[in-house]
Amino acid sequence: MQTKDEIYAQLKQILSEDFEIDAKNISFDANLYEELDLDSIDAVDLVVKLREITGKKISPDAFKTVRTVGDIVDEVYKLFHG
Repeated sequence: MQTKDEIYAQLKQILSEDFEIDAKNISFDANLYEELDLDSIDAVDLVVKLREITGKKISPDAFKTVRTVGDIVDEVYKLFHG
């Protein structure tokens, strides 16, 4: 089981390494699309990466309402603690 802090740390690492987003721009409240410049293709890639690290099936529908880094942390947390 992972804490939200652990999920956030992993997510921050993925965003900075795989999506080349400056780590200083990644915050819990950062908007994925407006502030971090992710597009729909990036969002799909991110879901795939999260599936790899969590070993859990992530429904694309769960990510339709996701807008911030914190939203992703909450969705991944729900997978572990459902």
